[in-house]
Amino acid sequence: MLTPVEIAIALVVSAVGAALQGVVGFGFGVLSVPILTIVNPTLTPIPQLMLALPLTTWIALKNRRHLDLKGAAWVVAGRFPGGLIGALLLGALTSRTLDAVIAFVVLGATLAIASGWSVRRNSFTEFLVGVTSGITGTVSAVGGPPVALIYHDRPGATLRSTLSTIFIVGLTINLVTLAFFGEIHRSDLTAAAILFPGMLVGLASSGYLAAHFDGRVLRRAVLVTSGLASLGLAVKVILS
Repeated sequence: MLTPVEIAIALVVSAVGAALQGVVGFGFGVLSVPILTIVNPTLTPIPQLMLALPLTTWIALKNRRHLDLKGAAWVVAGRFPGGLIGALLLGALTSRTLDAVIAFVVLGATLAIASGWSVRRNSFTEFLVGVTSGITGTVSAVGGPPVALIYHDRPGATLRSTLSTIFIVGLTINLVTLAFFGEIHRSDLTAAAILFPGMLVGLASSGYLAAHFDGRVLRRAVLVTSGLASLGLAVKVILS
């Protein structure tokens, strides 16, 4: 049973996470899952997956004219073998170990790009990023940073549209799989319904905020959000 204080915190966190997703193209789960796990574990992680699907769909449709279709296709293609590798890793190593490794890798990549290092985008690197995203998304539900880091220098609308399109495919696969295996319960539906208004408020505010985030400001936002992802995983490792 959620207390009024827990519900209030959850709504605020969901609103901020949705606004972040609407501006940067990812970040809803990165921000909300670690915090809400501490507030009340029943609020995560499946409710975030359920809310992220309509959230990303709206963002993708709003920015659809700026979609990098070829790049998105290569990343999506890479997510399938990446997901398989991630599943195999889950069976071979503890989730705590995997979270720690991914936190270290994401933080390292973020610092490298912040220092001026860049990755040349082509079919191979986009596919490789898709594999990496598939692994990290399957293992730790943090699939956004690898893709965002390779697109951090693109215009805001392209970043948001491309990431959202990629996430729609991944989220659909995740939710269908969870439903097939009976892992979505009434408590998850209830939590998603409670958090839904907060997500809508954040989504509505992101339209205004996104107009002020492009170029250098957007690149910094991507790097900060990726850093938050690694920090969230580190917190999860410590708490576990």
